[in-house]
Amino acid sequence: MARLKSMKVCVQGHAKALRMTESVEKVSVLFVCMGNICRSPTAEGVFRYHVTEAGLGDRVMIDSAGTHAYHVGEPPDRRARAAAERRGMSLEGIRARRVTERDFERFDYILAMDEDNYLRLRDQSPPEHHPKLRLFLEFANTSEREVPDPYYGGAAGFERVLDLVEDASRGLLETLR
Repeated sequence: MARLKSMKVCVQGHAKALRMTESVEKVSVLFVCMGNICRSPTAEGVFRYHVTEAGLGDRVMIDSAGTHAYHVGEPPDRRARAAAERRGMSLEGIRARRVTERDFERFDYILAMDEDNYLRLRDQSPPEHHPKLRLFLEFANTSEREVPDPYYGGAAGFERVLDLVEDASRGLLETLR
């Protein structure tokens, strides 16, 4: 198994290093968009695929949620599922849910798809958890800062989301190694 680099996570104002070794059971990642049916479940499924391919599936906990409760209990958008399946990835078993207070304690990384959702998370979370909040594309090899919402567009928008999410997923995985 690959040895993973230390990760800085601020807990109650004190930095602590997390290592993916025997001393830390899991590192946890939460992907967040607005409704949790397009971008964040895509990120969850794609990142899970890459983590599993790297042989680290038992060391990384992955989930997704939305800042709004519009689609709670629903599966990802059919267009997101179809785009992922065309690339050999599955979004099966994912159901939309809303971010909870407990998420800010449970997750080491809380990654927003865009600035609006980042700000909502920041407003919703206690200050000691703010260092866990980041934009997902900070891990990508791109100058873009936000994963665009493909909900009101066509298939090309879902393909673009997958391109960005795959890039950022590879970068995040490298950060965790």
